Amino acid sequence: MDNNEEISKVLFELSSNRRANILFEIQKDDLKMQQIAKALDMTVTETFRHLQRLTEAKLVEKKVDGRYAITSLGKLASGFLTSFNFILKNGDYFLEHDISCLPYEFIDRLGELSLGEFCVDALSNFNRARKLVFESERYLWAMGEVVESSHVEPTREKVSKGLEFKFVMPKTLAKKSKDSKERLLVGSRYLEEICVSLLISEKEANVVFRRHNGEMSYLGIFGTDDKFHKWCQDLFAYYWEKAERWYPGIQIK
Repeated sequence: MDNNEEISKVLFELSSNRRANILFEIQKDDLKMQQIAKALDMTVTETFRHLQRLTEAKLVEKKVDGRYAITSLGKLASGFLTSFNFILKNGDYFLEHDISCLPYEFIDRLGELSLGEFCVDALSNFNRARKLVFESERYLWAMGEVVESSHVEPTREKVSKGLEFKFVMPKTLAKKSKDSKERLLVGSRYLEEICVSLLISEKEANVVFRRHNGEMSYLGIFGTDDKFHKWCQDLFAYYWEKAERWYPGIQIK
């Protein structure tokens, strides 16, 4: 079987909602056939048939104790399905917003944002972001085009009490930042440009993408679950490592 046939076979097996649900269920924990049937409200005969097909496609494997486990290929396929489902479910949003600038690994992991909550308007996004800042206690990591003025004083006060603050800004902001925000921004970093805004505390994270016309939309996604949080943390760390250090008074070309 050539590569195209192999891909077609796997995609065909995953096109079944029943088999996809079995894959997701087994990914949580190794299960016996009767446990899978009960969890998904299927007959044992139906479950057996789907498990056979998933096993032949090398997405699951049967262990010596009779339990079924997801294979490494199955894990990759499950991640793909989760990301694809998330994108299709929120198709209107992704038709308007550009994620192509993200590193491939983060596009591949978009499914980790699936439990996030979309803000339907800019005011809702602003108010929730403000609440995120005000309730941060241990750390606050931000990446954005501007420093929101209403966030400066509460953040500065928290920093004086031990809050870890990191900020990544575009080069244009680093060049002109010569106001009262400077003390807060000392030690921050800058990139030539940024394509996504991030706001992350120990409790919650927010991500905002640009529209296709290049404007930041301020219609973002908020999340508190571990996967959402880690996706945002990892993306921020990626850009933080690539960014240049910024200090007031240093000439930037």
